[in-house]
Amino acid sequence: MPDVLDQKLESYFVQLNEAEKKSILLLLKTFLATRPKADTHISLEQYNNEINEALAEADAGNYITQEEMEQHAAKW
Repeated sequence: MPDVLDQKLESYFVQLNEAEKKSILLLLKTFLATRPKADTHISLEQYNNEINEALAEADAGNYITQEEMEQHAAKW
């Protein structure tokens, strides 16, 4: 049996037109897509490997400065 919140959501949802329903659906998909996943933890070994890879990239000159990033972001 649906709880009170589910019943309220359903009562409002059925009153929406097609475009509004699509907007709500997109919003719900966005909420779920950006929700942190419970099983996304990585091992300490993988974490350290990723740090070492990032440091190697920086040592090789593959980075941009804060100032460059700010200039890039200002164009958005």
